[in-house]
Amino acid sequence: MSKTIVLYYSATGTTKRAAQAVANQLNADLAAIHPVKPYTAEDLNWHDETTRATVEQKQEHDGRVPIEDDLPDLGEYDNVIIGHPIWWGIPPRLIATTIDHLDLNGKVLATFGTSSSTGYDRAQTNVARTVRENGFQLDLQQGDVLNSPARLTAWVNSLNLK
Repeated sequence: MSKTIVLYYSATGTTKRAAQAVANQLNADLAAIHPVKPYTAEDLNWHDETTRATVEQKQEHDGRVPIEDDLPDLGEYDNVIIGHPIWWGIPPRLIATTIDHLDLNGKVLATFGTSSSTGYDRAQTNVARTVRENGFQLDLQQGDVLNSPARLTAWVNSLNLK
């Protein structure tokens, strides 16, 4: 029987709630991703070009943000789902760090974002590039922005998991 885990990063609680709903629908395990230095409200002020998140997100693609070394061992999982907010049209840089730290070979990987105003196309491209740079051989599913219960359920139902 296949096993699924939902990993997520949430700065405000929105992505955490979506990740919990996805995990509940899939009867999956759930684990949080933690940045080494947590984000403050000031760090996330997207109106200020000098804030931490703004500066990080405007780096080239290879920019990374350190994460805590507390990710679960994925050996027992066939399917990995990663949830994240969308900042400046893409996942926070710590999602690329997370992908770098995981052994995703042979897995099904699906990602989702939370945003009230942004689509998932740029985020999907960003995730696909990180997967490619790591040389992972995996099944990357199409991600989506999960901004309503109906959209969340539709996306979960569209996944082709092992």
